[in-house]
Amino acid sequence: MHAKNDNQAMTNFIYNMIKEDVEKGALGDKCVHTRFPPEPNGYLHIGHARAILLNFKLARIFNGKFNLRFDDTNPIKEEQEFVDSIMEDIRWLGADWEDRLFFSSDYFDVKYEFALRLIKAGRAYVCDLNQEEIREYRGTLTEPGTESPYRNRSIEENLDLFERMRKGEFPDGSRVLRAKIDMTSGNLNMRDPVIYRILHTAHHRTGDKWCIYPMYDFDHPFSDAHEGITHSLCSIEYTDHRPLYDWIVDNAMELYPEVVKYRSRQTEFARLDLTYTVMSKRKLRRLVEEKYVQGWNDPRMPTIAGMRRRGFTPAAIADFQERVGVSRADSIADLALLEHCIRQELETTAPRLMAVLDPVKVVITNWPEGESEMMEMENIPGDESAGTREVPFSGELYIERDDFMEDPPKKFFRLAPGREVRLKGAYIIKCEEVIKDSQGIVSELRCTYDPQTRSGNDTSGKKVKGVIHWVSTGYATRVKVNLYDKLFTIEQPEEERDIDFINNINPQSLVVCENVPVEPAVEEVFPGSRFQFLRKGYFYYDPVASEEGMPAFNRIVALKDSWAKVKNKG
Repeated sequence: MHAKNDNQAMTNFIYNMIKEDVEKGALGDKCVHTRFPPEPNGYLHIGHARAILLNFKLARIFNGKFNLRFDDTNPIKEEQEFVDSIMEDIRWLGADWEDRLFFSSDYFDVKYEFALRLIKAGRAYVCDLNQEEIREYRGTLTEPGTESPYRNRSIEENLDLFERMRKGEFPDGSRVLRAKIDMTSGNLNMRDPVIYRILHTAHHRTGDKWCIYPMYDFDHPFSDAHEGITHSLCSIEYTDHRPLYDWIVDNAMELYPEVVKYRSRQTEFARLDLTYTVMSKRKLRRLVEEKYVQGWNDPRMPTIAGMRRRGFTPAAIADFQERVGVSRADSIADLALLEHCIRQELETTAPRLMAVLDPVKVVITNWPEGESEMMEMENIPGDESAGTREVPFSGELYIERDDFMEDPPKKFFRLAPGREVRLKGAYIIKCEEVIKDSQGIVSELRCTYDPQTRSGNDTSGKKVKGVIHWVSTGYATRVKVNLYDKLFTIEQPEEERDIDFINNINPQSLVVCENVPVEPAVEEVFPGSRFQFLRKGYFYYDPVASEEGMPAFNRIVALKDSWAKVKNKG
């Protein structure tokens, strides 16, 4: 997508703010510089996609730069697996950080030096209170905090203790370094926040070099200023952290100017939540660890890796983000809108194939024994450039079990005893006899066909309302089909605080169909391709779930578009 198109699509308040900064020359000789700063403690989800695409797109529109920086300051929860998955997800979405891949751990040395300078300036101190005591001393929203008894240690004592913290002399939780700001501030984040803590835990990149690690609220703004980020875009819950962000950046500019490239500015935008979904990384981790799903990339998960395996495309996700927009107020987007976006894309791009998910056999009794014909069918309706394919037709077929009823209601136009229906792209057949097994379940339908009703060359004059799909039994390829649905049964699974969100998991979120017969053209598609199984939905050839001799296909979405119906009614 070119910048011209980006400008036409981008109308949010952040774009307007940056446009004004550029036009007024507020950036001086700097170009617009944004970043996406994930913590490598889990997989990214679709809410992160908003931040990724927003930051990348804004940098591109204004001919600026976009960084990827991992804020890897908590070695307890961070893993290389998450780093690798995040990079793969961002590339897949189409965001390019070029040669600007950074890690907060790259700057641990300069951050330690900055902390020393804060201590020397009397703006930081080592505190011996434990976590619970710090919380008690902090006060409440209506009552001011109480100064720590260690707040007025001498600079020399603080320097000595902080150096000994770095050397590993003290156990975890015994001491912290706090910024000395204002214990009476109306903003709790400014009441002497902790900026370093002791963690005797090896880091996935720095190993055992450090046993003290900077806190996020200290690390993040310093990294932004050090990298020269002009516009630090973050989610709305960090609004109350902005004064601390500014305090860190201002002190860095004053006390350590040689490492500050720009006075970064924080701007907040709303988080994105999705119906029938949970977005909390803690809850997603629980789904994975307690095996309610098959991993972070389970196609039912809202993770980008999961959505990629489900079969969503980067274009559909970008379209969804554009439609939802960017605002200052948190909102819940309708999952149906996301599904609508992928349907719109695949409607005109996905080739059609026939598969029978719940088969019942049809025997055409007047078909010439041992013979078959090739039926020509269009690959994409209305798109001649997509070409056609030939599908073998014979005297034994599979049709969907629910395309037949023994005692049909008035408006049932498919197959029934004594009734006719058209087989897609082939002939009209009539059901003459129903065969059942010992339990009374229909096992076979005996039918006749009318040779004058071949599609494209029908001379019979017959008119039938029903058209159903089919697969010839002798030519069928067998595959595995995963029918995915919403992971939760209610729109807001976290809404009821007294009920564990796990109780709202949809037991039918995955239905597996084994040995599904599909027309032989399926053998020509490749892993990672998308297509429509006629009348059943859009599907994705999943290379992860496929096994030798048994391809696996994930349903991306069903054909029914509830969002389009709601939109049209509106």
